[in-house]
Amino acid sequence: MRDIGVGVVGAGYMGKAHSVALKAVGAVFDTALRPVCEMICTTSRDGAAESARAFGFNRSTDDWRTLVNDPKIEAVVIASPQKTHREIAAAAFALGKPVFCEKPLGESVEDSRAMVAAAAAAGVANMVGFNYVRTPATQLARQIIAAGEIGRIVHFRAEHCEDFLAGAETPANWRTRSRSAGTLGDLAPHMINGAHALAGPIDSLVADLQTVHETRNGPDGPEPVVSDDQAHFLCRFESGAMGSLTFSRVAAGRKMSYAYEITGTEGALMFNQEDQNALYMYPLGAPRGRDGFVKMLTGPEHPDYLPFCQGPGHGTGYQDQIIIEARDFLRAVETGEAVWPTFADGLEVNRIVAAVRLSHEQQRWVRVAEI
Repeated sequence: MRDIGVGVVGAGYMGKAHSVALKAVGAVFDTALRPVCEMICTTSRDGAAESARAFGFNRSTDDWRTLVNDPKIEAVVIASPQKTHREIAAAAFALGKPVFCEKPLGESVEDSRAMVAAAAAAGVANMVGFNYVRTPATQLARQIIAAGEIGRIVHFRAEHCEDFLAGAETPANWRTRSRSAGTLGDLAPHMINGAHALAGPIDSLVADLQTVHETRNGPDGPEPVVSDDQAHFLCRFESGAMGSLTFSRVAAGRKMSYAYEITGTEGALMFNQEDQNALYMYPLGAPRGRDGFVKMLTGPEHPDYLPFCQGPGHGTGYQDQIIIEARDFLRAVETGEAVWPTFADGLEVNRIVAAVRLSHEQQRWVRVAEI
């Protein structure tokens, strides 16, 4: 067991989540590497100092370069806006420091390819923050699929829908002012990653995007919304399975509908993050009168549940997913072996996002190989 100095860039929603995870992961999983929250960075000196106090960091800075170059920082967590990811990661890799980067990997496919190349050249651990695939229920779903319990997948239907911008009266913000921060850049990457994890690579797709509320009130009056509110696409997976994926930030009543239904030749699975401690399964061939999905509650027998709780049905929560991610990143740093999803996997998600944009713009089916 040894300490490892970690620096976190960003102290917003995800910056706080990763900071809490770094504090908890050693106790939860008895990791060989024990993170020391050495430095946190935000855009203001006072804000950084307050975040360091609140989250328990030894030091703070308002310049990410200071953090990355500090000799006590042995690994970097990037939880800042996606337009900053490439430069920060490149600087850390140049110094041989492992990097955990929040999704999406880069602001563009070009950014992501450069980040993958930098990671490969450095030869150090790298991971992307797709935390929802780490719930015990979805890990169980992956095990069931891998074991062939529902047969060959023939259809994957999924969504990631929320309603934080459903009301037209909600003011303009950074998500409405950046093309890359729309639903396609914000919510869609999670479920695209989920599709890859559960059903495999996507071969081709046809997509549509829409901005539902085209203006929102800003500090100086109405301003245009330049990003998409909702998106969807039909697809074919490389396996031959069909798919349908939907994403929305204006889906009234949906708070965290990261949901999927997977149909196989021998049965089906169903999950919704709003009920994240249950997985529903339907096996073909059940006796008459026993039709319908069966609800399975997660418990100590399922992946990564027992370190949090000894009782079935008690459940894990969102923060626990981040702690599991932290364990996996530390394991990659310790062993030098890649832990999924790596930067290369993050690039594949960005290629799908780019294919969706191209399909919408050209109103046609797009092969992912074109990107």
